Amino acid sequence: MTTPEIPEPGEDIVFLPLVIHVVHSGEPLGTGPNLSLERIVRQIEILNEDFRRKEGSRGHNNDPDGGDTKIEFVLAKQTPEGKPTNGVNRIDTTQIKTRELGYNQTHYAQYAYWNPSQYINIWTTPLPESTECMVLGNATGPKTDLPGTEHLALPGPNDAEGILVNWIHFGESNIDCHARYGRTLTHEMGHYLGLLHTWGAKDCALNDYCDDTPAVDREVFGREAFKGCNGETVMIGNYMNYTHDDVMNIFTHDQIARMHYVLKNHTGRNALTRSIALKNP
Repeated sequence: MTTPEIPEPGEDIVFLPLVIHVVHSGEPLGTGPNLSLERIVRQIEILNEDFRRKEGSRGHNNDPDGGDTKIEFVLAKQTPEGKPTNGVNRIDTTQIKTRELGYNQTHYAQYAYWNPSQYINIWTTPLPESTECMVLGNATGPKTDLPGTEHLALPGPNDAEGILVNWIHFGESNIDCHARYGRTLTHEMGHYLGLLHTWGAKDCALNDYCDDTPAVDREVFGREAFKGCNGETVMIGNYMNYTHDDVMNIFTHDQIARMHYVLKNHTGRNALTRSIALKNP
């Protein structure tokens, strides 16, 4: 066997493998937290529409500062044991005893955790419906030499890494909340690949270390743009805001460059680009 050539970030399309750990409490398939396959597949389509700035989708924009990230996400084709999979791993929590470690990746890794150098672990968490529009998602970030990395949620030596998304906000739905079009995962994937919120550490001078995102020193919510630092209008549609799903539609060139720097220079993230999970067993 020959070693596959490593894609060159910024020139070729970089493919990254996902495993969706659907954590539920014994509900029938397609009910509540036990999400249907159709909803999961649609969520991954949305993720790719956003990252590829697909024309005709909500992820398209004509902003000269926006771009196609040339990153695509693929549901894993094989398990760590080399068995075929559709990339969805369903876990009935009523059949597994775990320690209570809080709402974090390390807690959910007790149910399932595939090698993070071969898979991006995503857990859909079975939170109660009362958490709708209150708890969306979170992600661990990569430790690199990029400025601002310390503002990401960096896992400790024994911590699991990956992305948590409240099942209510995974994929499209008709819930009565601004976060109903699947942009929670887009936002959290940005963090997983090294992006900060547009406001960074709420410092006008430093911000998110991306010069083409207008400087802002406070959190950006809602769907109406306002004046940020130096009277500059904030980029309300940026995926790294807390804005409404229906206005999110842009990663900037500097944000794209930052993600590709991570993919090229972070050992674990780079290994994902040539994972066994991208190939049929």
